[in-house]
Amino acid sequence: MNSGASLGFGDSLFCCRGNGMNASDQVRSVELAQRVASVAVLFRQHFPDARANLTPWRDDPQTRAHAEQDSLDLSFHLPGWSPRSQCRSFLVQLRLEQPPAGGSARPRLLGVTIRGLTYESERWRLASLGDWQPTGTHLPQPAVVEALQGFVREVFELFSPGASAHAA
Repeated sequence: MNSGASLGFGDSLFCCRGNGMNASDQVRSVELAQRVASVAVLFRQHFPDARANLTPWRDDPQTRAHAEQDSLDLSFHLPGWSPRSQCRSFLVQLRLEQPPAGGSARPRLLGVTIRGLTYESERWRLASLGDWQPTGTHLPQPAVVEALQGFVREVFELFSPGASAHAA
């Protein structure tokens, strides 16, 4: 699933400047690995042309300095720039509340942020706060917004208590 190519979000030219953690680095249990894989499957159900990347962040000192332990990040790359999505790549950031140390409870999903990116900058973002509408300079078409909102709802269902990690 990993394309092997990093988007280089640690570059100072990017608005994100390395504020996340690679999904592949954050997985500490089989159950969480299954959920991450299910997130990728859910996204590809809405955007079948997208390639999943579980390591969107560069592994360098600048990026590690800004890493957030409670963020599980993965990206999806389209074959080229998409006029419907107004981006070339999607960065999906899952904000998790970690269980107490030594506890067996799984992390709780607090929120989801999806960013539409090109090589130059962030074009838009959609967060699971407020009205779940995208904001930014170049917004995706309404059908894409609906697909993203549906994906976010499915991710919350996937992480809800009692949900199976094989839900996708």
